[in-house]
Amino acid sequence: MSSSFSPRALDVRALAWEGAEVTRTDPLSEHPRLAEEAVGDLGKVSVHWVATGAMRAGAKGEPEVWLHLVADAVIPLTCQRCLTPVDVPLQVDQRFRFVADEATAEAEDDEADEDVLALTTEFDLPTLVEDELLMALPIVPRHDRCQPAAPLATADLGAHQVPQKPNPFAVLATLRGGNGHKPS
Repeated sequence: MSSSFSPRALDVRALAWEGAEVTRTDPLSEHPRLAEEAVGDLGKVSVHWVATGAMRAGAKGEPEVWLHLVADAVIPLTCQRCLTPVDVPLQVDQRFRFVADEATAEAEDDEADEDVLALTTEFDLPTLVEDELLMALPIVPRHDRCQPAAPLATADLGAHQVPQKPNPFAVLATLRGGNGHKPS
């Protein structure tokens, strides 16, 4: 069931009571922190997500507000091996339980298997989507197999040439007389 809930000012409790969902496909530009990580032409990159609310019986039998978030995107990042763009698929499938306030959320979050958030009537769902996708980014993005890079010729360095250091063993050979015998 898809409804007309506002994703930027979501009443999570109402979404859960209705068992409704919010489905969107956003351009990457609507997620600026995630877009900062991307490279290349981002005009065709999009983020698809679905958030479904539900009421579940809690440990004491009282109803609890839950949100199930599924999101995916393919983000072009810089391969850390070959420094060229690599399309990285990101996927999120996370459940959140909502509690009365921040203090309760903080106290229960460490012990819970699910993420625990404070309940609000104006929850910013796209920011949650962006947060979860940012956490799904790989630490070191890379291709499975990189194309070999063109060798860097010394002439390519131009004015920035690095001076060659003398080989320490060659210096040692001159001290020994160059023929392996000790100088007298």
